[in-house]
Amino acid sequence: MDYFQGVVTEYLRADRSTFVNTECLIQLEPGDSPGKGRHWYCDVVAVNFKDKTVHLCEVTFSRSLSALFERLNGWAANWGPLQAALRRDCQIPDDWTVQPRVFIPKGLNDTYQKKLASLVIPPTTPAQMPKPLVTHLESVLPWEYRSWDRKGDKFENDA
Repeated sequence: MDYFQGVVTEYLRADRSTFVNTECLIQLEPGDSPGKGRHWYCDVVAVNFKDKTVHLCEVTFSRSLSALFERLNGWAANWGPLQAALRRDCQIPDDWTVQPRVFIPKGLNDTYQKKLASLVIPPTTPAQMPKPLVTHLESVLPWEYRSWDRKGDKFENDA
């Protein structure tokens, strides 16, 4: 885990209705040896009980955003099975929403938007991955929110 993953984790944890699991293994098929391209270690899985939403959070400050979009493309190509795997392994109820969420520096917003337009979502997929929510890393700095409860916090998705 890099330093900023910890900062994001603390930010997510400050909402008392959210519970987090860092470096959570998501594997499409159960077993001891998940296949290549059939599993991922998600930076942070944040389960919000109030909203009944599971946020699959990826954190990066890489200027190219290449690894982030490789991950998002993998998720998009396998969105139905990925949700089924979370429901199976993490006991996520069927009526809960699974939502990708990215944490990036504000200065990479234009690059992110350009790459987002090329995100490959197969048209034959029965369940399409929703557009990832965006939170800028600058807004998760500890002095930017109340650390004991993020009530009243403006949910940033302005990218």
